[in-house]
Amino acid sequence: MFIDIHIHIAKISDIGWRKGEDGPASPEQFIEMYDEAGVDMGGMLPLTLPECNALTQSNEDILMIAEEYPDRFIPFCNIDPRLSNNSPEFDFSWVLEHYKEKGCRGIGEMTANLWWDDPRVTNLLDHAERVGMPMTFHIATREGGMYGLIDEFGLPRLEKQVADHPEMIFLAHSNPWWSYISGDVTEETWGGYPKGPVTEGGRIPELMRRYPNLHGDMSAGSGFNAISRDPEFGYAFLDEFQDQLLWGTDVCRPSNRNDMLIYLKGFLEDGLAKGKVSQTVFDKVTHKNAQRVLGLE
Repeated sequence: MFIDIHIHIAKISDIGWRKGEDGPASPEQFIEMYDEAGVDMGGMLPLTLPECNALTQSNEDILMIAEEYPDRFIPFCNIDPRLSNNSPEFDFSWVLEHYKEKGCRGIGEMTANLWWDDPRVTNLLDHAERVGMPMTFHIATREGGMYGLIDEFGLPRLEKQVADHPEMIFLAHSNPWWSYISGDVTEETWGGYPKGPVTEGGRIPELMRRYPNLHGDMSAGSGFNAISRDPEFGYAFLDEFQDQLLWGTDVCRPSNRNDMLIYLKGFLEDGLAKGKVSQTVFDKVTHKNAQRVLGLE
């Protein structure tokens, strides 16, 4: 079984992410792609925040898709830390409870271009922990010109939030996160896709050992690059953190189908076939961890 922890989807709009690009895939296109690739379900991350894309969705758009195809799609809600009155005092709990009751299993993808320790971000995390909802997030290396919660080199602000919210599951995603799998990442490479053998001392192993509530969303080119750039290390990493890793694609449009649906899935299947990945680890990473984190068990 494969549960995709990270997709973007739209039923109504086909406006592209950027000028000249194709728009988001429809539910029907996703089902076609999933049937072809052998993927059972996908976690839908609504594009409600202004950063990252030209299309803006509502959480209700996602809920409509989930209602129509409950066996194929899992709804998330996405909550802007600036919601309502742009205040660090806003009560998010009743909003999160509303969407949780509607079937939303998590928050994300959090792309707000705010600092990790912005009081508005902290406030949202406080309420998410209280309500019991995990959050998928993208990391930014700077303010402006990109999307994601902003941190400094070394991820000190992320670490503080993870430490301060021990009962909340953080689903880490994006190249500024996954570049830290290796100890030789630099300020020049931490926002990119570093290649070559992984060296000891990476921040990701350090943080995931220290904080069991910090999980890795392995979707997109960033996740695949991190796991596959040094295959022997990647297999060992999967084994050590088998309870904290979730497979995903980050498919968002029909033109993604070949690259996003095949490569990490193929890497895992090849590792299983060659005895590099145990059946236990394979099952956890491909679906059991998602079932647990999202409360699908």
